[in-house]
Amino acid sequence: MVKEMKKSGVPGEVPEIFRTDASPDNTAEKRIVLTIAILAGFITPFDGSAVNIALPTIGAEFHMNAIALSWVATAYLLSSAVFLVPFGKIADIYGRKKVFLYGISIFSLASLAMTMVPSTEILIGIRIVQGLGSAMIFGTGVAIVTSVFPPGERGKALGIYITAVYLGLSLGPFLGGLMTQYLGWRSIFFVNVPIGIMAVILILWKLKGEWAECRGEKFDLTGSVIYGAAVVAVMYGFSTLPDFKGAAFIAAGILGVIGFALYEMRIPSPVLDIRLLTKNRIFALSNLAALINYSATFAVTFLLSLDLQYTKGFTPEHAGFILIAQPVVQAMVSPIAGRLSDRIEPRIVASAGMALTAVGLFFLIFLTETTPLWHLVLILLLLGAGFGLFSSPNTNAIMSSVDKRFYGVASGMNGTMRLLGQMLSMGIAMMIFAVVIGPVEITPEYHSQFVSSLHYAFILFTIFCIIGVFASLVRGKTSSVVRTGIPEAGKKTVR
Repeated sequence: MVKEMKKSGVPGEVPEIFRTDASPDNTAEKRIVLTIAILAGFITPFDGSAVNIALPTIGAEFHMNAIALSWVATAYLLSSAVFLVPFGKIADIYGRKKVFLYGISIFSLASLAMTMVPSTEILIGIRIVQGLGSAMIFGTGVAIVTSVFPPGERGKALGIYITAVYLGLSLGPFLGGLMTQYLGWRSIFFVNVPIGIMAVILILWKLKGEWAECRGEKFDLTGSVIYGAAVVAVMYGFSTLPDFKGAAFIAAGILGVIGFALYEMRIPSPVLDIRLLTKNRIFALSNLAALINYSATFAVTFLLSLDLQYTKGFTPEHAGFILIAQPVVQAMVSPIAGRLSDRIEPRIVASAGMALTAVGLFFLIFLTETTPLWHLVLILLLLGAGFGLFSSPNTNAIMSSVDKRFYGVASGMNGTMRLLGQMLSMGIAMMIFAVVIGPVEITPEYHSQFVSSLHYAFILFTIFCIIGVFASLVRGKTSSVVRTGIPEAGKKTVR
Protein backbone atom coordinates (compact mmCIF):
# COMPACT_ATOMS: atom_id res chain seq x y z
CA MET A 1 0.00 0.00 0.00
CA VAL A 2 1.06 3.55 -0.55
CA LYS A 3 1.70 5.37 2.67
CA GLU A 4 1.06 9.03 3.28
CA MET A 5 4.18 11.15 3.19
CA LYS A 6 5.45 12.21 6.59
CA LYS A 7 6.60 15.80 6.43
CA SER A 8 9.46 16.17 8.85
CA GLY A 9 10.31 19.77 8.03
CA VAL A 10 14.00 18.86 8.05
CA PRO A 11 15.67 19.46 4.67
CA GLY A 12 17.29 16.36 3.29
CA GLU A 13 15.61 13.97 5.77
CA VAL A 14 14.25 10.92 3.98
CA PRO A 15 10.46 10.67 4.39
CA GLU A 16 8.72 7.31 4.41
CA ILE A 17 6.89 7.32 1.11
CA PHE A 18 6.49 3.89 -0.37
CA ARG A 19 6.83 0.37 0.92
CA THR A 20 9.25 -1.62 -1.21
CA ASP A 21 8.79 -4.99 0.40
CA ALA A 22 7.50 -7.96 -1.56
CA SER A 23 4.27 -8.31 0.40
CA PRO A 24 0.89 -8.56 -1.38
CA ASP A 25 -0.01 -5.11 -0.01
CA ASN A 26 1.90 -3.26 -2.70
CA THR A 27 1.62 -5.79 -5.55
CA ALA A 28 -1.12 -3.76 -7.28
CA GLU A 29 0.94 -0.57 -7.00
CA LYS A 30 3.94 -2.33 -8.52
CA ARG A 31 1.88 -3.43 -11.50
CA ILE A 32 0.44 0.04 -12.01
CA VAL A 33 3.88 1.68 -11.84
CA LEU A 34 5.35 -0.87 -14.24
CA THR A 35 2.44 -0.44 -16.68
CA ILE A 36 2.87 3.34 -16.74
CA ALA A 37 6.64 2.99 -17.09
CA ILE A 38 6.14 0.58 -20.01
CA LEU A 39 3.92 3.07 -21.86
CA ALA A 40 6.37 5.92 -21.29
CA GLY A 41 9.33 3.68 -22.08
CA PHE A 42 7.74 2.73 -25.39
CA ILE A 43 6.82 6.08 -26.93
CA THR A 44 10.15 7.92 -26.69
CA PRO A 45 12.35 5.28 -28.40
CA PHE A 46 9.54 4.58 -30.89
CA ASP A 47 9.62 8.24 -31.83
CA GLY A 48 13.39 8.28 -32.23
CA SER A 49 13.68 5.10 -34.31
CA ALA A 50 10.67 5.98 -36.48
CA VAL A 51 12.15 9.43 -37.16
CA ASN A 52 15.45 7.82 -38.25
CA ILE A 53 13.69 5.79 -40.93
CA ALA A 54 11.75 8.88 -42.10
CA LEU A 55 14.78 11.20 -42.32
CA PRO A 56 15.35 10.87 -46.08
CA THR A 57 11.67 11.70 -46.71
CA ILE A 58 11.81 14.66 -44.30
CA GLY A 59 15.02 15.84 -45.94
CA ALA A 60 13.46 15.66 -49.40
CA GLU A 61 10.42 17.74 -48.33
CA PHE A 62 12.51 20.49 -46.74
CA HIS A 63 15.57 20.16 -49.05
CA MET A 64 17.93 19.53 -46.12
CA ASN A 65 21.62 18.60 -46.49
CA ALA A 66 23.18 15.68 -44.57
CA ILE A 67 24.33 17.80 -41.63
CA ALA A 68 20.99 19.60 -41.23
CA LEU A 69 19.25 16.24 -41.47
CA SER A 70 21.38 14.96 -38.61
CA TRP A 71 20.13 17.85 -36.46
CA VAL A 72 16.55 16.53 -36.66
CA ALA A 73 17.74 13.65 -34.46
CA THR A 74 20.47 15.55 -32.61
CA ALA A 75 18.32 18.49 -31.44
CA TYR A 76 16.07 16.04 -29.59
CA LEU A 77 19.03 14.30 -27.96
CA LEU A 78 20.75 17.56 -27.06
CA SER A 79 17.66 18.96 -25.35
CA SER A 80 17.13 15.73 -23.43
CA ALA A 81 20.74 15.64 -22.24
CA VAL A 82 20.68 19.27 -21.09
CA PHE A 83 17.58 18.77 -18.92
CA LEU A 84 17.89 15.16 -17.72
CA VAL A 85 20.05 15.59 -14.60
CA PRO A 86 18.32 18.86 -13.50
CA PHE A 87 14.88 17.29 -13.82
CA GLY A 88 16.09 14.18 -11.99
CA LYS A 89 17.04 16.41 -9.05
CA ILE A 90 13.82 18.45 -9.32
CA ALA A 91 11.93 15.16 -9.16
CA ASP A 92 13.80 14.12 -6.00
CA ILE A 93 12.87 17.46 -4.40
CA TYR A 94 9.31 18.11 -5.62
CA GLY A 95 8.06 14.65 -6.54
CA ARG A 96 8.90 12.12 -9.24
CA LYS A 97 5.29 11.40 -10.14
CA LYS A 98 4.61 15.10 -10.70
CA VAL A 99 7.61 15.59 -13.00
CA PHE A 100 6.84 12.33 -14.81
CA LEU A 101 3.25 13.48 -15.44
CA TYR A 102 4.35 16.86 -16.81
CA GLY A 103 6.93 15.15 -19.01
CA ILE A 104 4.41 12.80 -20.62
CA SER A 105 2.05 15.74 -21.23
CA ILE A 106 4.73 17.96 -22.83
CA PHE A 107 6.04 15.13 -25.00
CA SER A 108 2.54 14.28 -26.26
CA LEU A 109 1.66 17.91 -27.04
CA ALA A 110 4.96 18.42 -28.88
CA SER A 111 4.31 15.24 -30.88
CA LEU A 112 0.93 16.65 -31.92
CA ALA A 113 2.63 19.91 -32.96
CA MET A 114 5.11 17.93 -35.10
CA THR A 115 2.24 16.85 -37.34
CA MET A 116 1.77 20.47 -38.43
CA VAL A 117 5.32 21.88 -38.85
CA PRO A 118 5.78 24.12 -41.93
CA SER A 119 9.58 24.56 -42.00
CA THR A 120 12.95 23.13 -40.99
CA GLU A 121 13.50 25.70 -38.24
CA ILE A 122 10.15 25.05 -36.54
CA LEU A 123 10.62 21.30 -36.91
CA ILE A 124 13.95 21.39 -35.08
CA GLY A 125 12.49 23.79 -32.48
CA ILE A 126 9.65 21.39 -31.64
CA ARG A 127 12.14 18.51 -31.49
CA ILE A 128 13.86 20.50 -28.74
CA VAL A 129 10.57 20.70 -26.81
CA GLN A 130 10.09 16.96 -27.32
CA GLY A 131 13.55 16.43 -25.86
CA LEU A 132 12.60 18.45 -22.77
CA GLY A 133 9.53 16.24 -22.22
CA SER A 134 11.64 13.13 -22.77
CA ALA A 135 14.12 14.32 -20.12
CA MET A 136 11.30 14.65 -17.59
CA ILE A 137 10.16 11.11 -18.43
CA PHE A 138 13.54 9.38 -18.36
CA GLY A 139 14.76 11.40 -15.36
CA THR A 140 11.98 9.84 -13.27
CA GLY A 141 10.71 6.63 -14.90
CA VAL A 142 13.57 4.34 -13.90
CA ALA A 143 13.73 6.05 -10.48
CA ILE A 144 10.05 5.30 -9.78
CA VAL A 145 10.43 1.65 -10.82
CA THR A 146 13.52 1.37 -8.61
CA SER A 147 11.65 3.00 -5.70
CA VAL A 148 8.85 0.44 -5.87
CA PHE A 149 10.72 -2.81 -6.58
CA PRO A 150 13.15 -4.21 -3.97
CA PRO A 151 16.66 -5.34 -5.00
CA GLY A 152 15.67 -9.00 -5.42
CA GLU A 153 12.98 -8.06 -7.98
CA ARG A 154 14.57 -4.95 -9.45
CA GLY A 155 16.53 -6.55 -12.26
CA LYS A 156 13.44 -8.37 -13.52
CA ALA A 157 11.33 -5.19 -13.38
CA LEU A 158 14.01 -3.13 -15.13
CA GLY A 159 14.34 -5.89 -17.72
CA ILE A 160 10.60 -5.66 -18.48
CA TYR A 161 10.82 -1.86 -18.67
CA ILE A 162 13.82 -1.99 -21.01
CA THR A 163 11.96 -4.59 -23.09
CA ALA A 164 9.27 -1.95 -23.63
CA VAL A 165 12.01 0.46 -24.71
CA TYR A 166 13.30 -2.08 -27.20
CA LEU A 167 9.77 -2.85 -28.37
CA GLY A 168 9.51 0.84 -29.23
CA LEU A 169 12.80 0.56 -31.08
CA SER A 170 11.56 -2.61 -32.82
CA LEU A 171 8.26 -1.21 -34.04
CA GLY A 172 9.72 2.22 -34.83
CA PRO A 173 11.57 1.31 -38.04
CA PHE A 174 8.90 -1.09 -39.28
CA LEU A 175 5.76 0.95 -38.48
CA GLY A 176 7.64 4.17 -39.19
CA GLY A 177 8.55 2.89 -42.62
CA LEU A 178 4.99 1.75 -43.35
CA MET A 179 3.47 5.00 -42.12
CA THR A 180 5.99 7.16 -43.96
CA GLN A 181 5.35 5.20 -47.14
CA TYR A 182 1.54 5.31 -47.03
CA LEU A 183 0.49 8.07 -44.60
CA GLY A 184 3.40 10.51 -44.74
CA TRP A 185 6.18 11.09 -42.22
CA ARG A 186 4.02 13.34 -40.01
CA SER A 187 1.82 10.40 -39.06
CA ILE A 188 4.62 8.77 -37.04
CA PHE A 189 4.41 11.59 -34.47
CA PHE A 190 0.66 11.30 -34.09
CA VAL A 191 1.04 7.75 -32.69
CA ASN A 192 2.60 9.22 -29.53
CA VAL A 193 -0.53 11.23 -28.71
CA PRO A 194 -3.04 8.47 -27.77
CA ILE A 195 -0.34 6.51 -25.90
CA GLY A 196 0.61 9.65 -23.97
CA ILE A 197 -3.03 10.35 -23.12
CA MET A 198 -3.44 6.78 -21.86
CA ALA A 199 -0.38 7.15 -19.60
CA VAL A 200 -1.65 10.49 -18.21
CA ILE A 201 -5.06 8.96 -17.40
CA LEU A 202 -3.43 6.03 -15.58
CA ILE A 203 -1.19 8.36 -13.55
CA LEU A 204 -4.08 10.59 -12.45
CA TRP A 205 -6.51 7.73 -11.86
CA LYS A 206 -4.41 4.91 -10.42
CA LEU A 207 -1.02 6.15 -9.23
CA LYS A 208 -1.31 7.34 -5.63
CA GLY A 209 1.31 8.81 -3.32
CA GLU A 210 4.52 10.56 -4.27
CA TRP A 211 8.29 10.02 -4.17
CA ALA A 212 10.36 13.02 -2.97
CA GLU A 213 13.11 11.91 -0.60
CA CYS A 214 14.97 15.24 -0.98
CA ARG A 215 11.96 17.43 -0.19
CA GLY A 216 13.13 20.69 1.37
CA GLU A 217 16.47 20.89 -0.43
CA LYS A 218 17.28 23.91 -2.57
CA PHE A 219 17.48 23.37 -6.33
CA ASP A 220 20.87 24.18 -7.86
CA LEU A 221 19.92 26.47 -10.75
CA THR A 222 23.44 27.87 -11.30
CA GLY A 223 24.98 24.41 -11.60
CA SER A 224 22.21 23.34 -13.98
CA VAL A 225 22.89 26.33 -16.26
CA ILE A 226 26.66 25.64 -16.28
CA TYR A 227 26.02 21.98 -17.06
CA GLY A 228 23.57 22.75 -19.87
CA ALA A 229 25.87 25.33 -21.46
CA ALA A 230 28.78 22.88 -21.41
CA VAL A 231 26.74 20.13 -23.07
CA VAL A 232 25.45 22.51 -25.77
CA ALA A 233 28.98 23.79 -26.48
CA VAL A 234 30.40 20.30 -26.93
CA MET A 235 27.61 19.13 -29.22
CA TYR A 236 27.58 22.28 -31.32
CA GLY A 237 31.34 21.95 -31.68
CA PHE A 238 30.96 18.45 -33.10
CA SER A 239 28.45 19.71 -35.66
CA THR A 240 30.84 22.40 -36.98
CA LEU A 241 34.03 20.34 -37.21
CA PRO A 242 36.53 20.41 -38.87
CA ASP A 243 36.37 24.22 -38.65
CA PHE A 244 38.46 25.85 -35.92
CA LYS A 245 35.21 27.14 -34.43
CA GLY A 246 34.14 23.55 -33.77
CA ALA A 247 37.31 22.73 -31.87
CA ALA A 248 36.96 25.96 -29.87
CA PHE A 249 33.40 25.11 -28.81
CA ILE A 250 34.42 21.58 -27.80
CA ALA A 251 37.30 22.96 -25.71
CA ALA A 252 34.95 25.48 -24.09
CA GLY A 253 32.49 22.69 -23.32
CA ILE A 254 35.18 20.55 -21.67
CA LEU A 255 36.25 23.52 -19.54
CA GLY A 256 32.59 24.03 -18.66
CA VAL A 257 32.32 20.42 -17.45
CA ILE A 258 35.42 20.89 -15.28
CA GLY A 259 34.01 24.15 -13.90
CA PHE A 260 30.68 22.43 -13.24
CA ALA A 261 32.37 19.65 -11.24
CA LEU A 262 34.39 22.14 -9.16
CA TYR A 263 31.29 24.23 -8.47
CA GLU A 264 29.19 21.22 -7.49
CA MET A 265 31.77 20.14 -4.89
CA ARG A 266 31.52 23.52 -3.13
CA ILE A 267 27.77 23.87 -2.58
CA PRO A 268 25.54 22.09 -0.01
CA SER A 269 22.75 21.00 -2.40
CA PRO A 270 24.30 20.22 -5.80
CA VAL A 271 22.22 19.19 -8.79
CA LEU A 272 24.71 16.30 -9.14
CA ASP A 273 26.59 15.12 -6.06
CA ILE A 274 30.08 14.59 -7.50
CA ARG A 275 30.83 12.17 -4.67
CA LEU A 276 28.56 9.69 -6.43
CA LEU A 277 31.26 9.59 -9.11
CA THR A 278 34.38 9.96 -6.96
CA LYS A 279 33.44 7.75 -3.99
CA ASN A 280 31.26 5.10 -5.61
CA ARG A 281 33.30 3.09 -8.09
CA ILE A 282 30.42 0.87 -9.22
CA PHE A 283 28.19 3.86 -9.97
CA ALA A 284 30.97 5.74 -11.80
CA LEU A 285 32.22 2.87 -13.96
CA SER A 286 28.73 1.56 -14.73
CA ASN A 287 27.82 5.01 -16.04
CA LEU A 288 31.07 5.15 -18.01
CA ALA A 289 30.25 1.77 -19.55
CA ALA A 290 26.81 3.09 -20.54
CA LEU A 291 28.36 6.22 -22.08
CA ILE A 292 30.79 4.14 -24.16
CA ASN A 293 28.14 1.64 -25.22
CA TYR A 294 25.73 4.26 -26.51
CA SER A 295 28.55 6.25 -28.11
CA ALA A 296 29.46 3.17 -30.11
CA THR A 297 25.96 2.08 -31.11
CA PHE A 298 23.34 4.82 -31.42
CA ALA A 299 24.32 6.13 -34.88
CA VAL A 300 24.34 2.60 -36.31
CA THR A 301 20.59 2.61 -37.06
CA PHE A 302 20.83 6.15 -38.46
CA LEU A 303 23.71 5.22 -40.77
CA LEU A 304 22.22 1.90 -41.90
CA SER A 305 18.85 3.55 -42.54
CA LEU A 306 20.53 6.03 -44.89
CA ASP A 307 22.63 3.27 -46.48
CA LEU A 308 19.64 1.03 -47.20
CA GLN A 309 17.66 3.86 -48.79
CA TYR A 310 20.38 5.85 -50.55
CA THR A 311 22.89 3.29 -51.80
CA LYS A 312 20.72 0.16 -51.97
CA GLY A 313 17.50 1.84 -53.13
CA PHE A 314 15.10 0.37 -50.57
CA THR A 315 11.85 2.16 -49.72
CA PRO A 316 11.35 3.40 -46.14
CA GLU A 317 8.97 0.45 -45.60
CA HIS A 318 11.53 -2.16 -46.69
CA ALA A 319 14.41 -0.47 -44.86
CA GLY A 320 12.37 -0.43 -41.66
CA PHE A 321 11.49 -4.10 -42.05
CA ILE A 322 15.19 -4.98 -42.33
CA LEU A 323 16.29 -2.85 -39.38
CA ILE A 324 13.63 -4.36 -37.11
CA ALA A 325 15.83 -7.47 -36.75
CA GLN A 326 18.13 -5.78 -34.24
CA PRO A 327 15.64 -4.40 -31.66
CA VAL A 328 13.47 -7.54 -31.85
CA VAL A 329 16.40 -9.56 -30.53
CA GLN A 330 17.06 -6.82 -27.96
CA ALA A 331 13.49 -7.13 -26.70
CA MET A 332 13.81 -10.91 -26.41
CA VAL A 333 17.17 -10.89 -24.61
CA SER A 334 16.67 -7.93 -22.25
CA PRO A 335 14.24 -9.50 -19.71
CA ILE A 336 16.40 -12.64 -19.58
CA ALA A 337 19.48 -10.50 -18.93
CA GLY A 338 17.59 -8.55 -16.25
CA ARG A 339 16.68 -11.75 -14.40
CA LEU A 340 20.26 -13.00 -14.70
CA SER A 341 21.53 -9.78 -13.11
CA ASP A 342 19.42 -10.52 -10.01
CA ARG A 343 21.30 -13.81 -9.58
CA ILE A 344 24.84 -13.38 -10.90
CA GLU A 345 27.30 -10.55 -11.34
CA PRO A 346 25.72 -7.81 -13.52
CA ARG A 347 29.18 -6.82 -14.78
CA ILE A 348 29.71 -10.32 -16.27
CA VAL A 349 26.43 -10.24 -18.20
CA ALA A 350 26.89 -6.62 -19.28
CA SER A 351 30.50 -7.18 -20.37
CA ALA A 352 29.49 -10.19 -22.46
CA GLY A 353 26.90 -8.00 -24.16
CA MET A 354 29.45 -5.30 -24.86
CA ALA A 355 31.84 -7.89 -26.35
CA LEU A 356 29.12 -9.22 -28.69
CA THR A 357 28.39 -5.66 -29.77
CA ALA A 358 32.07 -5.06 -30.56
CA VAL A 359 32.11 -8.14 -32.80
CA GLY A 360 29.01 -6.96 -34.67
CA LEU A 361 30.44 -3.48 -35.21
CA PHE A 362 33.69 -5.00 -36.48
CA PHE A 363 31.78 -6.89 -39.19
CA LEU A 364 30.02 -3.65 -40.24
CA ILE A 365 33.41 -2.12 -41.11
CA PHE A 366 33.43 -4.27 -44.27
CA LEU A 367 29.98 -3.15 -45.46
CA THR A 368 29.87 -2.26 -49.17
CA GLU A 369 27.22 -1.37 -51.74
CA THR A 370 27.12 -5.07 -52.78
CA THR A 371 26.99 -6.64 -49.30
CA PRO A 372 24.32 -9.41 -49.31
CA LEU A 373 21.22 -8.58 -47.33
CA TRP A 374 21.41 -11.80 -45.28
CA HIS A 375 24.89 -10.78 -44.14
CA LEU A 376 23.59 -7.46 -42.83
CA VAL A 377 20.63 -9.13 -41.07
CA LEU A 378 22.97 -11.56 -39.25
CA ILE A 379 25.05 -8.64 -38.04
CA LEU A 380 21.91 -6.87 -36.81
CA LEU A 381 20.88 -10.00 -34.89
CA LEU A 382 24.30 -10.14 -33.25
CA LEU A 383 24.14 -6.46 -32.32
CA GLY A 384 20.64 -6.95 -30.88
CA ALA A 385 21.84 -9.75 -28.62
CA GLY A 386 24.75 -7.60 -27.45
CA PHE A 387 22.56 -4.58 -26.68
CA GLY A 388 20.02 -6.72 -24.83
CA LEU A 389 22.64 -8.39 -22.63
CA PHE A 390 24.22 -5.06 -21.70
CA SER A 391 21.42 -2.64 -20.87
CA SER A 392 19.33 -4.29 -18.12
CA PRO A 393 22.24 -5.55 -15.96
CA ASN A 394 24.10 -2.25 -16.31
CA THR A 395 21.01 -0.22 -15.31
CA ASN A 396 20.41 -2.58 -12.39
CA ALA A 397 23.98 -2.04 -11.18
CA ILE A 398 23.65 1.77 -11.42
CA MET A 399 20.35 2.04 -9.58
CA SER A 400 21.27 -0.51 -6.89
CA SER A 401 24.56 1.22 -6.04
CA VAL A 402 22.98 4.32 -4.42
CA ASP A 403 20.62 5.17 -1.59
CA LYS A 404 16.99 5.79 -2.53
CA ARG A 405 17.28 9.55 -1.93
CA PHE A 406 19.55 9.62 -4.99
CA TYR A 407 17.28 7.54 -7.25
CA GLY A 408 16.14 10.54 -9.29
CA VAL A 409 19.69 11.81 -9.80
CA ALA A 410 20.95 8.28 -10.53
CA SER A 411 18.15 7.76 -13.05
CA GLY A 412 18.94 11.14 -14.58
CA MET A 413 22.65 10.37 -14.65
CA ASN A 414 22.00 7.01 -16.30
CA GLY A 415 19.78 8.69 -18.87
CA THR A 416 22.35 11.44 -19.37
CA MET A 417 25.08 8.90 -20.11
CA ARG A 418 22.73 7.33 -22.64
CA LEU A 419 21.94 10.67 -24.27
CA LEU A 420 25.50 12.00 -24.15
CA GLY A 421 26.61 8.75 -25.72
CA GLN A 422 23.91 9.03 -28.38
CA MET A 423 24.92 12.64 -29.05
CA LEU A 424 28.59 11.71 -29.25
CA SER A 425 27.65 8.90 -31.64
CA MET A 426 25.65 11.30 -33.83
CA GLY A 427 28.40 13.91 -33.44
CA ILE A 428 30.95 11.47 -34.80
CA ALA A 429 28.66 10.68 -37.74
CA MET A 430 28.11 14.40 -38.40
CA MET A 431 31.83 15.14 -38.16
CA ILE A 432 32.67 12.36 -40.61
CA PHE A 433 29.95 13.57 -43.01
CA ALA A 434 31.36 17.11 -42.77
CA VAL A 435 34.92 15.95 -43.50
CA VAL A 436 34.25 13.28 -46.16
CA ILE A 437 31.08 14.48 -47.93
CA GLY A 438 30.59 18.13 -46.97
CA PRO A 439 27.31 20.09 -46.62
CA VAL A 440 25.62 18.55 -49.67
CA GLU A 441 22.53 16.46 -50.25
CA ILE A 442 23.37 12.75 -50.58
CA THR A 443 22.85 11.99 -54.26
CA PRO A 444 24.21 9.07 -56.37
CA GLU A 445 27.37 10.99 -57.25
CA TYR A 446 28.28 11.07 -53.54
CA HIS A 447 27.47 7.43 -52.74
CA SER A 448 31.13 6.30 -52.73
CA GLN A 449 32.01 9.06 -50.23
CA PHE A 450 29.00 8.08 -48.15
CA VAL A 451 30.13 4.42 -47.98
CA SER A 452 33.62 5.59 -46.98
CA SER A 453 32.01 7.59 -44.18
CA LEU A 454 30.34 4.42 -42.93
CA HIS A 455 33.67 2.59 -42.80
CA TYR A 456 35.35 5.34 -40.76
CA ALA A 457 32.41 5.51 -38.35
CA PHE A 458 32.27 1.75 -37.73
CA ILE A 459 36.04 1.59 -37.14
CA LEU A 460 35.75 4.23 -34.41
CA PHE A 461 32.67 2.59 -32.90
CA THR A 462 34.42 -0.81 -32.72
CA ILE A 463 37.37 0.74 -30.86
CA PHE A 464 34.96 2.42 -28.43
CA CYS A 465 33.22 -0.87 -27.67
CA ILE A 466 36.47 -2.72 -27.01
CA ILE A 467 37.42 -0.03 -24.48
CA GLY A 468 33.92 -0.34 -23.00
CA VAL A 469 34.40 -4.05 -22.27
CA PHE A 470 37.32 -3.22 -19.99
CA ALA A 471 35.42 -0.37 -18.29
CA SER A 472 32.56 -2.78 -17.61
CA LEU A 473 34.79 -5.51 -16.18
CA VAL A 474 36.86 -3.35 -13.79
CA ARG A 475 33.87 -1.78 -12.00
CA GLY A 476 34.13 -4.40 -9.24
CA LYS A 477 31.74 -6.93 -7.77
CA THR A 478 28.15 -5.76 -7.68
CA SER A 479 26.38 -8.83 -6.28
CA SER A 480 26.34 -7.40 -2.75
CA VAL A 481 24.95 -4.12 -4.03
CA VAL A 482 22.18 -5.80 -6.00
CA ARG A 483 21.14 -7.81 -2.97
CA THR A 484 21.23 -5.01 -0.41
CA GLY A 485 21.08 -1.75 -2.29
CA ILE A 486 24.19 -0.59 -0.37
CA PRO A 487 27.29 0.63 -2.21
CA GLU A 488 30.16 -1.82 -2.18
CA ALA A 489 32.75 0.60 -0.79
CA GLY A 490 32.45 -0.02 2.93
CA LYS A 491 28.77 -0.84 2.40
CA LYS A 492 27.85 2.72 3.29
CA THR A 493 25.39 4.86 1.42
CA VAL A 494 26.84 7.80 -0.47
CA ARG A 495 25.30 10.95 0.97
